[in-house]
Amino acid sequence: MQSSLNSADLAHIESACAATDTLLDRNYPGDDGSRQPVHTVYVPADKFSPTFAADWGAQGLAAIDANGGLEQLGKLLGQDDELAAAVAPRVAAKLASEPIEDLRLDFEDGFGDRGDEAEDAAAVAAGKAVSAAVAAGTAPPFIGIRFKCFEAPTRARGVRTLDLFVSALASAGELPQGLVLTLPKVTTIDQVKAMDFAVGRLEEIHGLPAGRLRFEVQVETPQLILSHEGISPVAQLAHAVPGRISGLHYGTYDYSASLEISAEYQSMEHPVADLAKEVMQLAVAGTGIRLSDGSTNIMPVGDGAESAWALHGRLVRRSLERGYYQGWDLHPAQLPSRFSATYAFYRQGLPAAAVRLRNYVKQTPGAVMDEPATARALANFILRGLVCGASSAEEVLALTTLDQSQLTLLAHPRLASVSK
Repeated sequence: MQSSLNSADLAHIESACAATDTLLDRNYPGDDGSRQPVHTVYVPADKFSPTFAADWGAQGLAAIDANGGLEQLGKLLGQDDELAAAVAPRVAAKLASEPIEDLRLDFEDGFGDRGDEAEDAAAVAAGKAVSAAVAAGTAPPFIGIRFKCFEAPTRARGVRTLDLFVSALASAGELPQGLVLTLPKVTTIDQVKAMDFAVGRLEEIHGLPAGRLRFEVQVETPQLILSHEGISPVAQLAHAVPGRISGLHYGTYDYSASLEISAEYQSMEHPVADLAKEVMQLAVAGTGIRLSDGSTNIMPVGDGAESAWALHGRLVRRSLERGYYQGWDLHPAQLPSRFSATYAFYRQGLPAAAVRLRNYVKQTPGAVMDEPATARALANFILRGLVCGASSAEEVLALTTLDQSQLTLLAHPRLASVSK
């Protein structure tokens, strides 16, 4: 039987969909398959040193050792004996080898207003210190700065700090592979466009490839979720500066305070936080922009350490279950609970995910009939656990029959066509 529609009809359909094809190809490339850190640590810019990450790892481990050890921490976070025993040595190894995955030298709230002369000197020193740490192999895989926001009172200062830091890095040689720049307290799309202009000019001035300087946007004002026009600017950011934004980070306390939530109830799990983060998820779906949850300001110190660890671990787990695979840590003693909760999440889910993915790949009938989209999610879940250290390549291969490269292509099939 012949089809009823002719070539002219198909040409009309192709023409009608051409703009959509361009939009999807340019603005919705999907995740690029690169590593996403499980957390970001914030530190006042002038407190950074080449040994900073190792020092925090040692302090975090010491805090846990003084309170019963890592297995006891796991049980405090709800892990059974077997899981706690499996997670503890992995966390210990992580704290010794890579205690911080992503570090932000803070020139905003964590630095304050110390005058232009002091901040100029600190920005240059930070650039040189980061370059030295990268050269020495002591820098975290991802590292950068948060400068002051582009609101009128601090705009010139923020731009100058950004300029001095990047210029110091460029003068020292090649930029760090994991360089991250963070634009805080964004209110409008125009501020993001201004940032796009600033980093574009820095690329031109320092002879960097176009697009080399990407940046994160902190979502900590209600105007970015819902504007005065009744639209959601955060949903437009990726399309206003395609390819430039690397992540959206939720700001727990600024956002909550802006909505007049009293201090006692400001939290990552408050309903206003969940609404904002759900909008953020919708806004970046398919764009390749990563998401990060915020922080808790309850530190695990003193007599309240155990309850603070339990809270932090629960919040980390909650974020992971909701598709937020990154969050903020503000204290060395939060590192053990970050990694313990994260590793438990991936290890608990690994056996079932592996069976489903293996059945999908081998086309073996099972209790669950998974579609390609779900298979991508299963592969991505297993891959994230492998990359962060929750599981080993050997156990993943044994459970799934897939190595890391195969998992990556399953999780991000577009990479296969790009590499051809």
